[in-house]
Amino acid sequence: MSILEREEPHYFGAGPALLPSDVLKQAALDLISYDGQNLGIGEISHRSKPAIKVIDDTKANIKKLINVPDTHEIFFMQGGGTTGFSSIVYNLMAHYAKKNNLKKGKAAYAVTGGWSKKAAEEAQRLGFDVDVVFNGKDKKFGDIAPFSEWKPIDKESTAYLYLCDNETVHGNEFRSTPDSSYLPEGVELVADMSSNILSKDIDVSKYGVIMAGAQKNLGLAGLTIYIVKKSLLEQASDDELKQADIPLCPIAFHYPTVVANNSAYNTIPIFTCQILKLVTDKLIKEGGIEVIEKTNAHKAEILYGALDKHSGLFNLPVKNHAVRSRMNVVFTLPTEELTEEFLKKALDKKLTGLKGHRSVGGIRASIYNAVSTHSVELLVDCINEFAASHKA
Repeated sequence: MSILEREEPHYFGAGPALLPSDVLKQAALDLISYDGQNLGIGEISHRSKPAIKVIDDTKANIKKLINVPDTHEIFFMQGGGTTGFSSIVYNLMAHYAKKNNLKKGKAAYAVTGGWSKKAAEEAQRLGFDVDVVFNGKDKKFGDIAPFSEWKPIDKESTAYLYLCDNETVHGNEFRSTPDSSYLPEGVELVADMSSNILSKDIDVSKYGVIMAGAQKNLGLAGLTIYIVKKSLLEQASDDELKQADIPLCPIAFHYPTVVANNSAYNTIPIFTCQILKLVTDKLIKEGGIEVIEKTNAHKAEILYGALDKHSGLFNLPVKNHAVRSRMNVVFTLPTEELTEEFLKKALDKKLTGLKGHRSVGGIRASIYNAVSTHSVELLVDCINEFAASHKA
């Protein structure tokens, strides 16, 4: 086996997550010499023509894959989802102030799991007014109530509604978006799609902001994708915000500045962006979102099917099938000893990355785009064998 070859891994880690081997092989070559320059992709200037082309090509690929309308801007920023928690509230409140005569707005948050909880807490920590319109904590985030049961949004003062489209820790996922019967006109819909971006078809026009860390479904840690309605780039000036006692956004995460500099105001990690480009190239070549969504639905169906079949041994905290995540399948066993035994059996079969998040324990199988159907089938076999050996 050559130095650029590897046995195909069966890795179910939640992030940083699996990447296609052929993508990594090309990226490794690019890291040594890119575009015939005798320099690696990580060594070239982030404002050079080759780097700008990587940025532009990656944006074009994302636009093609999910039909991003001309009303929206695609850009990249350093950091991950946690950076997004703060950048979103700073920027959207600056827009709200611009639109409403420097009036302070508030933000509505749906808390459906650990990450949306952290996002709401961060907005509040930064001094903004936060209204939690749904909180699934009492049911241990095992379900998402219908929008009709959420607390009504104050349309007179709310800038946006924030939700985490897929919760990696607790394993739930939205299958729909709130329509006008719940979401008032003028209140922007904001979604963290870090763990399910480009895994399914979405109507981008419904969102004011889509934020997605790259390290789960698309690439390496260190870069985040933003898809933002262009009208939201119209923001109150620094002086106006100071006058209104509204916190200023750090310049590195100020959306209008980032967009004006084509994602390169700061030194963008261009190697990470190149990984994104290679992954999106591959998705397009393999048939696009329609194909990958069908594959993802099948992977989730067979995995949940095996777990439901042996429900006396494997417990699925998300009981409502309609909100079970297709990306992060979480389950538990009756005892810690059985959990460790299952993990060891999986490891013996070279199935890795299955240990649950430290906050909840148990098992978590993250079956992102790069995780093959074959890998999921091997995990299903492992589940069936384990259940057969532990019949009462």
